Amino acid sequence: MDTLTLLIKTVELRPYVFLFLVIFFFSAKALIGVKRTGLFFGVTWATAFACEFSSTRIGVPFGRYSYTGATVGQELYLADIPFMDSLSFTFLLYASYCLALLFLLPTHQGNRTGKTAATKRILPPLVFDPIVRSSWPTRLLTALFFAFIDVVIDPVALRGDRWFLGKIYDYPDAGIHFGVPIANYIGWMIVGLIALSLFVSCERGLPPPPVRRDESVTLKLLGGCGLYYGVLAFNLSVTFWIGEPLLGVTGVLIHVPTTVLLLLRLFGRAPATLSHEWR
Repeated sequence: MDTLTLLIKTVELRPYVFLFLVIFFFSAKALIGVKRTGLFFGVTWATAFACEFSSTRIGVPFGRYSYTGATVGQELYLADIPFMDSLSFTFLLYASYCLALLFLLPTHQGNRTGKTAATKRILPPLVFDPIVRSSWPTRLLTALFFAFIDVVIDPVALRGDRWFLGKIYDYPDAGIHFGVPIANYIGWMIVGLIALSLFVSCERGLPPPPVRRDESVTLKLLGGCGLYYGVLAFNLSVTFWIGEPLLGVTGVLIHVPTTVLLLLRLFGRAPATLSHEWR
C-alpha cells in the first residue's frame, strides 16, 4: 500500500489527532509566525521520532516498550512506529510552551491604549519578551507541563484496546503508575527540553515574530492553553468512559494546582513573575 493511501487512512482512523494538529498550526501561526511554526513542528517531530526509535530499540529515554503493529495496514508507520504518535508531540509541546509562557511572561506597564487597554480590563496584557520566552525557567516549566499531560495520556493509551485507539503498544514490564513506568515521564521531560532548546537555538536566525514589542499576546497564548486543556479533557473523558474512575480522578487532581495558579495569574492574583516588568 503506498504512503499517500496510508496517510489518508491515518487521518480517517485518527481524526482527533489531526484536529488538534490543525488547532496547533493556526494558534502557533498567530503567535510566532509561519516560519517559526514550521520550525517548531519539524524540530519537535524529528526529536520525538528519534527518541521513540531509540526507546523501542534500546530503552532510552522513555524506557523499553514496543509497538504491537496491530494497526499495520490501517495507518502509516515509519520504522515500526505509528506516524500519528510522533505527530502528537508537536502540538502537546506547543500547548505546554504556551501554558508556561502564561505564567512567566511579563505584563506591559506603560500607557495602555486600544486593544492593550481592552485586554487589561479582563486579562493581564502579557508581552512576548524575547529573553523570557527562550529562558531556562520557561524551558523547564514547559517540560514539566509536557510530562504532566502525559501522566493522563499514557495510561489511557495503554488501555487502547478498550476504546477506538486500539492496543498499539505495550511495556514488557508493567510500571507503577497504572502500568506506565516512571522512566516514561522522565523521558517526556527530556524530549521536551531537547526539542524546545533546539527550537530556541534555531529560531535566532529568523526574523522577529509577527507581534509588536508592546503588543499583548495573552489571547494568543490562551489559544495554545485551550489546546492543552482540550487534549486533557479528551483523554480524561475517555478515561471515565472506559470505566477507570481512579485513573480519571488522579489525572484531574494532578492538574488542579496548575489550573488554580493559572486562574490566579490571569486574574492578577498570582505572585510576581520571575521576569522583569516592562516600564
